[in-house]
Amino acid sequence: MHAAVIILVFVATYLGMAAGRLPWLRVDRTGIALLGVIALLASEATTLDDLGADIDTSTLVLLFALMIVSAQFVETGFYDRCAEWIVARNRSPALLLATTIGVCGALSALLANDILVVALAPLLIAGARAKGLDPRPFLIALCGASNAGSAATLIGSPQNILIGQLGNLSFASYLFTGAVPAVIGLLAFYAVIWFFWHDRIEGTVMAVTREVPDVPHHPYDRNQTIKGLVAMVLLLGLFMTPLRREIGGLLIAGLLMSNRKITSRTMIAAVDWPLLLLFVCLFAITGALADTGLPWSFLTTLDAHGLLPDSLVVLAPLTLFASNVIGNVPSVILLLQIWPNPPQGALYALATLSSLSGNLLLVGSVSNLIVSDRAEAYGVKLSFAEYARVGVPATLLSVGFAMFWLAWTGWLPWLPGGGN
Repeated sequence: MHAAVIILVFVATYLGMAAGRLPWLRVDRTGIALLGVIALLASEATTLDDLGADIDTSTLVLLFALMIVSAQFVETGFYDRCAEWIVARNRSPALLLATTIGVCGALSALLANDILVVALAPLLIAGARAKGLDPRPFLIALCGASNAGSAATLIGSPQNILIGQLGNLSFASYLFTGAVPAVIGLLAFYAVIWFFWHDRIEGTVMAVTREVPDVPHHPYDRNQTIKGLVAMVLLLGLFMTPLRREIGGLLIAGLLMSNRKITSRTMIAAVDWPLLLLFVCLFAITGALADTGLPWSFLTTLDAHGLLPDSLVVLAPLTLFASNVIGNVPSVILLLQIWPNPPQGALYALATLSSLSGNLLLVGSVSNLIVSDRAEAYGVKLSFAEYARVGVPATLLSVGFAMFWLAWTGWLPWLPGGGN
């Protein structure tokens, strides 16, 4: 009976992930996952101790630490200065678009991209309007750059942090694996956006028909920005040592919170707590499913038919589909919970492909949804179709190149059984 309840809660939760929210209620993906955990506990299908054992605390700790690092740059006005530089006065629309993608992609490789897009989305909207430009292509560029740029490192996105922690992957080795597909992904997004929007960026500014909030502004603090940059360099250095990444992250976070100008409460408040809670709940629900033994039977069946996701022709379509149905964070958590011992090459490939796959549709990643919500709050409606018109071709181009790159560098074969 308990197994049946767990399966029912699991299916309902991931259907909710696919829908994005509950009908007629303001319950988003995090709320849906939390309701699933509550249902498991209330039905006594599992206990708090059992759920706690399924949560990977090292991933959560590292994600928290990286959010503190990103919060440092929010509070020092660094993101404001970046946005001001992007929308510098004399840039043409083509150069402005290229600068947006380049800067946002580079920042997303090293800083928590959910906090990054929260800060940059309203600033880009204000900057585009000030120049008489349509904000929508720049918001699409922000989405694409945040996902493609995050593919470059193991700290660029929440799912990459998880994959790196669970697989104990080398930070330096993954940089070689993910950086080239990330750059190609950024170039693909620029080319496709410019192809579809170049004749509409100017002269089609969306009218604001309701009152919108003022764009938040943080005064630039040069000394605190330098402190943040030094901390980032130290963190990357620690990642190259045998010290556990989450411990290194906490050391740097502690250094940044020991601050005379920015209160620790302000830094902690900038953390994306709903995202951390989503991780906790999905760890718990998928862990409970794993405890039923059902995933092992499913994996045995896949293995018998040569369909384990340890080849590019299986992993790439699976990642592309799952990332845009239930989101790339939930899909990676699910896959790693039911596939306990994947080959290391598959993990490197999964990190690259899941980040790039999140660009296909507006629902593909958390950062896309954040940009869409922030844009709407500031009077800009970014529709599903407008995004897909760019996201689908750009993502297929970038994922296609990533598959070639992963096969050519020897991380994963094209066909099951190691065949090419």
